[in-house]
Amino acid sequence: MKKALVAYFSATGVTKRIAEMLTESIGAKSFEIVPKEIYTNADLDWTNDNSRSSLEMKDRDCRPKIESRVRDMDKYDVVFVGFPIWWYREPSIIDTFIESHNFDNKVIVPFATSGGSGMGQSHINIQKLAPKAKVENGKLFEAGITPDKLEKWAKKYLEK
Repeated sequence: MKKALVAYFSATGVTKRIAEMLTESIGAKSFEIVPKEIYTNADLDWTNDNSRSSLEMKDRDCRPKIESRVRDMDKYDVVFVGFPIWWYREPSIIDTFIESHNFDNKVIVPFATSGGSGMGQSHINIQKLAPKAKVENGKLFEAGITPDKLEKWAKKYLEK
């Protein structure tokens, strides 16, 4: 079986819970993508055009700083990358994470949580940032997903 890492960014805790279940169910290592400047509730107010998250998502070149990098990325074959959907795509901090690491010859499997929108073109955006990786379409999960369902979904990427 391939060696896996579950890397995730979680603004409110929903993505973190799913990432932790995924990590445990497949016996992977985990890495939390932590912003240098933590997002406050005001930062996350998508109804405010001037909130931090709104401004970041309007600027496709925005790259929020992250606290740390994965030191041993070279030892992983498959990297599951989890995030909440913001404005029908991955948050800009995920772009920072992808650009901060070498994903050559790795499989990247996005997974996301959302209050109502789909994953949009997240996999295409990530593929552009990691052109020498194989980026899968990924999957959007409901907060109530079970560990068994997560494991079944993830195993297909680990056994290829």
